Amino acid sequence: MGSAIALRDDFDGPALRQFAKGTKDAAQARRLLALAEIYDGGSRTDAARIGGVTLQIVRDWVVRFNEHAFAGLLNGKAPGNRLKLNDDQRQALAKIVERGPIPAIDGVVRWRRKDLVHWIFQEFRTSMDETTVVREFLSAIIQAERKAP
Repeated sequence: MGSAIALRDDFDGPALRQFAKGTKDAAQARRLLALAEIYDGGSRTDAARIGGVTLQIVRDWVVRFNEHAFAGLLNGKAPGNRLKLNDDQRQALAKIVERGPIPAIDGVVRWRRKDLVHWIFQEFRTSMDETTVVREFLSAIIQAERKAP
């Protein structure tokens, strides 16, 4: 069996408890209190009991804490799905929506989501759901606002 990964030596148990007291993130506080137990000479099993997790998860916390200090014990935000259209395609979508449909060319007098889905497929050969069109359009508008002076 291998030896336990050592905690970084620039912190101690009281420092972690003090920071845990001031954080507004309950999960981070729980992780800090578990690691404070290790700093104070407690076992990893005790830390797992305090944190309500397994020994493997305590090990993961130690690794994250050693790399990123307090920030390593925060819950990260999941990246989510990537957007279906690239920046140029989103800009083209925004332009066509702002311009409005031309009945003789587009075959509609106003844009509906299903019309935009059809236009995107015809233009870029990308199929998407009607609800995704709105997300892509809003992403294009936000991106354009950020670029504007």
